[in-house]
Amino acid sequence: MTTGASSISSTDIRSDYMLLLVTQLQNQNPLEPMDNNQMATQLAQLSQLEQMENMSTTFQKVLLSQQRQQATDLIGKEVSFFPQDSDTAQTGRVESVTVTDGQVTLKVGSFDVDMSRIQEIRN
Repeated sequence: MTTGASSISSTDIRSDYMLLLVTQLQNQNPLEPMDNNQMATQLAQLSQLEQMENMSTTFQKVLLSQQRQQATDLIGKEVSFFPQDSDTAQTGRVESVTVTDGQVTLKVGSFDVDMSRIQEIRN
């Protein structure tokens, strides 16, 4: 899950867990060994976390693909929008679509417009 510079992936967590597990096994009291059920439960939880992270990544890719398609369909159409840092609506034709860092942006005249700022679409 890439939510910021300090985000930790399930792979990082799994690696840290395995390192901790090996250390625990090396230093455990032979008369009181680790509980196998607890270890299996923790491994299952790590696996679930990894699967959820993979699903999230897949959903993000699908969403970006849909946004690209919707944006591409707007090329040549007239749109009304509110530019960044402005309360005054502008109107213009969509000239092109740009995808930067997972953000879909429309080029309308001299404006780069986020799709969420579109208020009206006309042919």
